[in-house]
Amino acid sequence: MKIQSAEDLEKISQQHQQRLYRPDAVKVNIGMASCGIAAGAQESFERAREIYPAGAGIQVCQTGCIGFCEEEPLVEILGYDKPRVIYKHITADKIADTIQGYLDGDFKKKWILGQMRDPRGVLEEKVDNPLAEVTPVEDIPFLEDIPFYNKQVKIALRNCGYIDPDSIDEYIAKRGYQALIQTLHEIEPGDILGIIKDSGLRGRGGGGFPTGIKWATCARQKGDRYIICNADEGDPGAYMDRSILEGDPHSVIEGMLIAARAIGSSQGSIYVRNEYPLAVKRLVTALKDAEKYGLLGDNIAGTDFNFHIKISTGAGAFVCGESTALMASLEGNVGRPRAKYVHTVEKGFRDNPSNLNNVETYANVPAIILKGARWFAGLGTEHSKGTKAFSLVGKVKNTGLVEVPMGISLREIVFDIGGGVPKKKSFKAVQTGGPSGGCIPERFLDLPVDYQKLTQVGSIMGSGGMIVMDQDTCMVDVARYFLDFLKEESCGQCNPCREGIKQMLAVLNNICEGRGKEGDIELLEELGSMLQKFSLCGLGTSAPNPVLTTILYFRREYEAHIREKKCSAGVCKPLFHYEIDSEACTGCHVCARKCPQEAISGEKKKLHELHQDKCIKCGICYDACKFDAILVQ
Repeated sequence: MKIQSAEDLEKISQQHQQRLYRPDAVKVNIGMASCGIAAGAQESFERAREIYPAGAGIQVCQTGCIGFCEEEPLVEILGYDKPRVIYKHITADKIADTIQGYLDGDFKKKWILGQMRDPRGVLEEKVDNPLAEVTPVEDIPFLEDIPFYNKQVKIALRNCGYIDPDSIDEYIAKRGYQALIQTLHEIEPGDILGIIKDSGLRGRGGGGFPTGIKWATCARQKGDRYIICNADEGDPGAYMDRSILEGDPHSVIEGMLIAARAIGSSQGSIYVRNEYPLAVKRLVTALKDAEKYGLLGDNIAGTDFNFHIKISTGAGAFVCGESTALMASLEGNVGRPRAKYVHTVEKGFRDNPSNLNNVETYANVPAIILKGARWFAGLGTEHSKGTKAFSLVGKVKNTGLVEVPMGISLREIVFDIGGGVPKKKSFKAVQTGGPSGGCIPERFLDLPVDYQKLTQVGSIMGSGGMIVMDQDTCMVDVARYFLDFLKEESCGQCNPCREGIKQMLAVLNNICEGRGKEGDIELLEELGSMLQKFSLCGLGTSAPNPVLTTILYFRREYEAHIREKKCSAGVCKPLFHYEIDSEACTGCHVCARKCPQEAISGEKKKLHELHQDKCIKCGICYDACKFDAILVQ
């Protein structure tokens, strides 16, 4: 069937809404994004399909990730007259008991994450609640009341975890492609540009440039215009774009189609990391299904609008996340940036006007068209509108993917949503913006998260990576780690970046290995300033951020490494050793049992001894001791 009108789309939507909200059979949705699969979801899925083959009255289906990666594998079960219950840590050995317990009304409380009050997202009217006749289960919290979720507002992630990413019908049932049909039949291209401008949407890939202005500038250029999606997500600890592509690929395709309609483009490309095979697989399926329905290709939805999308996979070069390097790679050339005095909206891919946005930016576009610019602009702050997705990782209890309104504080993200630092350890810093971001100390935890505020403290929004660090993190080593990453990822084209990063890293290595000397801190500051001023592209100009912010906020650690030859966090091995606290040691013998070098001796219930000549400083004893009897000296 080729979709020609809003009526055709509505028919498909109505046909599949019951499957989403009130299925005739019991439906088991298993989170099958990369995070779930890594935790064992694939085995749970296969086991469930084995127990309940097709036609057995139980539908076993896949979904994307609902964000709470710490609790994977996540399984949602729902039935026509039964509540929607979401279970956590459901590995293959638990899946059968979980499903049977649900059928029997015996909800395994210790496995339950929560129940859903209303499965409708931000695009659907919360009226005529499809669960109104279903009695909630007592003593099970609603998902939106759980601290991890209750401050989130999901726009870009609106469908992730709630639909089968391989089903275009389920996407349509969630108002998918309605925005595209409106822009084809009801909204002129110039008005689309006006809506995106008025919404205040800024690029979510790192630069934060106003999306509407970029689109309008590209639309004014002559020649063949290209729409490009940057899915070359390379920041350590960042996986926002991957999760959207794995959980809701059609939202990105629809966003690109609307951009193409606004700009006057007939050709598009999605540049994906080759390390994202599942995302590529689901994109391929989504593109084929969109073409079958006449929503992609020639004469889209019965109009004269044509648009084709190709997928290109990158080899994993971090620098190819930079727009000009990405376009060079798309052309089959080495991915090297060029000077920015000519903008890509004027001369980009193949020297043609090219509009590039990242995955999250495009995923927001259909929602803005359907709900309006004023709705989106009503979220966030004066200069940072809407919501932002973050991958919350590191030393935090609730790791996962979150989407929050701009302007929320770092404290709310780390402590309310993330649950704070585990094991009763103290918070030390949070890094935003990936390897080119800055490390923000505790005194700025109440800082509102938006583009301007983060820049003021030496960090950046970036694509949305957020890494939490605790008392056991050495900030000098953190700076060294990220600079080592950037040294490997630099294209080497310009001398300031190629040589500057190398020299800064050499100084940091000396400091961490006990060879630091007076003047090293000042040298790092001087080299960092040179990199910021003279590097060709954003990789080089932002590379010093982790070093300069750790010097600014944690200078005492640098000085201790250099002058006292000490690493108080116990990370830089040449600068510390472990000792046993004679007053705290209970003689429980756990540290001695776990030491791989047999470096700890002593009888049970008596003071133990740590033999320095055998100790390799692996930290196993430190982590194992429940009485804080292992000291870092």
